[in-house]
Amino acid sequence: MVTRVLIVDDSSFFRRRVNEILEADKNIEVIGMAKNGLDAVEQAEKLRPDVITMDIEMPIMDGITAVRKIMQKSPIPILMFSSLTTDGAQATLDALDAGAVDFLPKKFDDISSDRDEAKRLLCARVRLIAARGLENPSATPKQAQSSTNAAITTRPTSLPSKGDYQLIAIGTSTGGPVALQDVLTKLPKDFPLPIILIQHMPASFTPAFAQRLNGLCQIEVREAVDGDKLTAGVALLAPGGKQMELIKRGSVSHIKISEPLPGQNYKPSVDVAFSSVAQAYPGKALAIVLTGMGADGREGAKQMKQGGSSLWSQDEASCVVYGMPAAVADAGLSDHVLPLSSIGDSLARSV
Repeated sequence: MVTRVLIVDDSSFFRRRVNEILEADKNIEVIGMAKNGLDAVEQAEKLRPDVITMDIEMPIMDGITAVRKIMQKSPIPILMFSSLTTDGAQATLDALDAGAVDFLPKKFDDISSDRDEAKRLLCARVRLIAARGLENPSATPKQAQSSTNAAITTRPTSLPSKGDYQLIAIGTSTGGPVALQDVLTKLPKDFPLPIILIQHMPASFTPAFAQRLNGLCQIEVREAVDGDKLTAGVALLAPGGKQMELIKRGSVSHIKISEPLPGQNYKPSVDVAFSSVAQAYPGKALAIVLTGMGADGREGAKQMKQGGSSLWSQDEASCVVYGMPAAVADAGLSDHVLPLSSIGDSLARSV
């Protein structure tokens, strides 16, 4: 099935560039281009594309306002193009809150140093977002994530009981900023365990994301730094572009932040973090895999399970992209498959 795309950007050069890349894919058709947010809202309602690519800074109406209006009138999966700056991070997070599904750097060199690979990744992201939208065309991302109607499945879906945990580790990617916000805002101020968070995100975004979560949550949330000690009721977010691991000596655990090794595609990587948890807290940790593209986290989760730890995964119906949770569920690693709307409350009860 051909994916129909509306391109929105105030730069005619960028519109033409994105159009050329997408039209080169035989499974994608560009059906319209808009030069500002107001034009985008009108064309979205008229053309009903499968996916919209959206700039943030535009005249007449900005991209965030346009996302909000489109989601109110005619919900359509939206992919934001963002600058990798502090201001760009804040604006992109606002766009995700407004209902956008995902984002990519506006400079294609930031997607991949290989131009052909960057083009391939853009087309793949557009097709994937469209496919997810077609599965649940009547729901906005927030509506889908808050739904308690799980997809039909034979996987374990019963609510978790209390566990003997010493650490919570959460991994996610596409759709993760909104999902993490949903989970963490449901935790009480006196949450008794330390938490580590691994979200696929550029280096310039993680400080702003941690600050935003900290302002919304009762628990403390901040970006991790090398040498941080684990503290009950504090969630440490892996910095973008780095790897985060746990090191435990005796009864004391601390965070190790390091440069990625050659061949490590995810920076930060859920597998790297989960593997270190498996060694530091054998049988004493709870891993949670939320919405995201790919299979990062599966191998680390396998090591945690082999050591006796527990694993929850988000269900298909509430995921923006059912990739990472599917990878652990299909491997038989999930003890519980839960809708996003119940994960935070279940976590608060289970510890």
